[in-house]
Amino acid sequence: MAEQLWKGRFSKAVDSRVNDFNSSIRFDQRMIAQDMRGSGVHAAMLAKQGIISEKDCEDILSGLASIADDLASGALTIDPNAEDVHTFVEQTLTARIGDAGKRLHTGRSRNDQVALDIRLTLRDYSHTLQAYIVELVKVICKKAAENTTAVMPGYTHLQRAQPITFGHALMAYAWMLLRDLQRFEDATARMDAQCPLGSGALAGTTYPLDRAFTAEKLGFAAPCPNSLDGVSDRDFCIELASAISLCMMHLSRLSEEIILWCSWEFKFIELDDAFTTGSSIMPQKKNPDVTELIRGKTGRVYGDLNTLLVMMKGIPLAYNKDMQEDKEAIFDAVDTLELCLKTVTPMLDTMKTLPANMRRAAAKGFINATDCADYLTKKGMPFRDAYKLTGCMVSDCIQKDKVLEELSLEEFKGYSALFENDVYDAIDLIKCCEGRTSYGGPSEASVRKQIELASAQLGAWEAENA
Repeated sequence: MAEQLWKGRFSKAVDSRVNDFNSSIRFDQRMIAQDMRGSGVHAAMLAKQGIISEKDCEDILSGLASIADDLASGALTIDPNAEDVHTFVEQTLTARIGDAGKRLHTGRSRNDQVALDIRLTLRDYSHTLQAYIVELVKVICKKAAENTTAVMPGYTHLQRAQPITFGHALMAYAWMLLRDLQRFEDATARMDAQCPLGSGALAGTTYPLDRAFTAEKLGFAAPCPNSLDGVSDRDFCIELASAISLCMMHLSRLSEEIILWCSWEFKFIELDDAFTTGSSIMPQKKNPDVTELIRGKTGRVYGDLNTLLVMMKGIPLAYNKDMQEDKEAIFDAVDTLELCLKTVTPMLDTMKTLPANMRRAAAKGFINATDCADYLTKKGMPFRDAYKLTGCMVSDCIQKDKVLEELSLEEFKGYSALFENDVYDAIDLIKCCEGRTSYGGPSEASVRKQIELASAQLGAWEAENA
């Protein structure tokens, strides 16, 4: 085990099992770039304030750059025996530049250092996840634009309900994901609002730090106004995990739809062979494993969120070692969502739609019954009477193995004299969709307007993050 930074207080070596239990290097090493960035800004501030010399600052910055270069080239690897990433960086730096490396930690604690590192790391991860969400929404919009007239049943209670189009169904998920995008932006904005660096262990420091300088250089709006909160706050981890959980929930719902849609019972879509798997014993099988795994991994991410909430619920001020558990949970949530987004996007992009099957399902489900009732209402019959009469017509059609469109005009008039030839237009499935011109409805014009609005939001995000 590499030498602990805190060994001076102790007269006895720590048990190797405690060292292994205490170590976080296996998961916090992924923050090394952010750790060195924070250290560089901290060193610059120390020199600016006259706390260390300009020469020491130059040596520190040069040493940090050399570590970054060697890590990138493979000339240097992270020591798995180091206690944590902060220890590894400081000890490697000191080995290279001497005493100047030992001055880097002046006016700083690992408590505010790790609070900074994880904020910087999650900020980067949030931007990455947002970019993947944008790409997924683009694919959904493209597929929706290709299916604005593909009539299918809309469902409630998983029962055929009213006619919609496949494009309309897809755009429902586009709007869910756009809300997710906004949640990530909001969470990141709060993450960027306050910089913990300079909070020290819990009570600040006697050194004349310029916390506004470090906050600005690291991209924060301001320093954390309370040093206790600065080192003990993990709201930003929980909020990001919450945003990730909601996004996973939406992906899971979409996955469940896809699992149904590609089954032989529905057969509205066919997934590309590259995104399905087979059976070891049943040669006819083509399994939607990607979507099933997304559905399963959603529970895993919920567990990560719950881990963070439970970890924090009973911790007194300020830092406690329990908080080391934050990184594994939030990193797992980040990694899981990223993997799901990277896989589901090309799966949807290569998905084949089968509009004829959608149309057949729509015709057999009496999903134009509401339109039939609306027809009678527009002719003067009270809606509740029209509703009851249409229900009787559907019941009779089921007995005769017919659909409403197959009834003759005489049969229609047998139910009500209000029926005329124009009833066939009123219950035509395509016209039922096109007649739903209310804002946000399934008509072709409405879906194209939704795609336009969604695309404008995506364009605004890309412009802001170019």
